[in-house]
Amino acid sequence: MTLAPLTLPEELLLLALDPVRGRPRNNSRHLQWGLAGAALAELEEAGRLTVERGGRITVVNPLPPGDPVLDGALAALPAPAKQRRGVPAQRWVQRAGRPVQELCLRRLVARGALRRESRRALGLFPYERFPAGAVDLVGPVRERFAAASAAGFPDRRSRVLAALVWVTDLDRKILAGREHRATRRTMKRLAQEMATAHAVERAVRADKSSGGDGG
Repeated sequence: MTLAPLTLPEELLLLALDPVRGRPRNNSRHLQWGLAGAALAELEEAGRLTVERGGRITVVNPLPPGDPVLDGALAALPAPAKQRRGVPAQRWVQRAGRPVQELCLRRLVARGALRRESRRALGLFPYERFPAGAVDLVGPVRERFAAASAAGFPDRRSRVLAALVWVTDLDRKILAGREHRATRRTMKRLAQEMATAHAVERAVRADKSSGGDGG
């Protein structure tokens, strides 16, 4: 059976998770916002919504795309008949980040790409981790990103992913070292050009200025 292609949020999540520790390599809250931004970008490409540079989301077609992750993200937005001025994108990615992440995790666990493990910190505080599973989807995602990076991010999908990697501070984890400085500058420029990435960047910047460290 042929598996459905990964969504952008799933790809970003697989890039972010340490396959052994099963924890994000960047700030977990910022990653969640990036996942919500990735869902917006994919829904925009599918013609379901628009994201204005001024930072508002407007649903133009409420028909679910038929993917659990994207359907869930779209359902969290008001239908066109209930909209007036659109939904503030920064506020939405902050609110929808955790639910979008959970949708991605469920899907990747069901595919066998991740394992859900329940642990307790200090024997008291419950938490979950998601190390790599038996089905290797992490390797192909990393290979595709490396190839896109070497080619200068030649298509829209790779440019969106690169922008979200940069705004969530994953760039130095994935492309460490001085030899990748030019590529990281390209990723920064892409982030500044894309409304979805810009909304995530504003949320991350506000969180940093308030002293938030995520976890």
